[in-house]
This record gives sequence, C-alpha cells and structure tokens, in this order.
Amino acid sequence: MSAIADLTFTAFGEKVKVADMVGNLIGLAGLAFGWRRSVLTWPAQLLAGAVLISVFLGGQVPGLIGKQVIVVVTAIWGWTQWNRGRRDTGEIEVRFAGWRQRAVLVLATAAGTAAVAALFNAFPKLSWNPLLDAYIFTGTLAAMYAQARGWVEFWFAWIAVDVISVPYSYAHGYVFSALTFTVYFVLVVAGLASWWTKARTVRTVPRAKGVAA
Repeated sequence: MSAIADLTFTAFGEKVKVADMVGNLIGLAGLAFGWRRSVLTWPAQLLAGAVLISVFLGGQVPGLIGKQVIVVVTAIWGWTQWNRGRRDTGEIEVRFAGWRQRAVLVLATAAGTAAVAALFNAFPKLSWNPLLDAYIFTGTLAAMYAQARGWVEFWFAWIAVDVISVPYSYAHGYVFSALTFTVYFVLVVAGLASWWTKARTVRTVPRAKGVAA
C-alpha cells in the first residue's frame, strides 16, 4: 500500500500523488451523487476516504487523516440512514434544519473543535497545528451528520471545512487535493441549489416521512 501511495507524476511543474488524485476523483463522484440524492454517494465517499487515508499516513497531518476516518465511519451510518429513508418514501427526502438544530450543530462543532484541539495540544507530536487539525476533523463530522439527516445546511458545512482543508492540503504537498477545490465548489453550488429547491418544494406539500433520524 505504501508503494502505491508514493507513486507520483509531475503536472504543470507540481508533483501529484497518484493515490491523492484517485481518492479525490472518487470523492468528486461521491459529491455528485449527493447532489443527485443518490445512495451511491455513501459507498463512493467511503472508498474515497479509505484511499486518502493511505495517502496521508506518515505525512504528519492528523487533521486530514482524522477527516477521512470520519468520512469512512460516517459514510457507513449515512448509507444505512438513506437506505431506510428510501424504503419509507421511495426517495431521499431533504429539508432545512430547524433553528434549534442549526444552533446545536454549530455549538457542537465549536465544542468538539476545542476538545480535539486540547487533545492535540496535550500531545504535540500529533499535530503541528492543533486548532486547524481539530477544526477539519470536527467540521467533517458535522457536515456528514447533516448530510445523513438530509439537511440542506450540510452544503454550507462542507464549504466551511474546505475553506481551511484545501490550502492546508496544498501546504503539505497534496496538490491534487487542493486543485480539486474549484470542481468541488461548482458541485457544492449546484448541489446546494438542487437541495434548496427540493426542500422549498417539500414545504408546500403535506409533510411526509423523510430520512430517518
């Protein structure tokens, strides 16, 4: 696995890791499936996370490794949630989170970031930048939890994570991870618009049973 993770090629003067490229391309496919509200988003995200873990191991980037561990674990849970919701209604229902749910998500993310940062500070060898690593780790968990619940706000959560993790990836030599941000941004905007429209439409009809909580 290490030999595969170390394969590289040069493009536009930058060294690109093959596994980094493959993992991110699978991740892009997973995001596109999420935009279309397809259950395939979860196995794609799980596979992308597994590939990227192999890329980041040994790179002294625990935030990025932790992010992908969260992706893998949460993808399994999200997969079961969406399958159950699809059995109940025949499709994946999406909705806006309530103000209380939004507040809890933001506060939990802040508290989680502080707690993980404290852990990294207590063990300095785990991270060169405890706050950024903790933010990436916890923010990813919040975003994927919101996606599994079918909340439109998950798209905003992903933007908040990528604003930090993309330049962080570039600074550590994971060039393809950083270069995919432009494509991610386009997919996020398209997905946000699609989910937003769908959620507004659902508000105008009697409420049906949605994605299981």
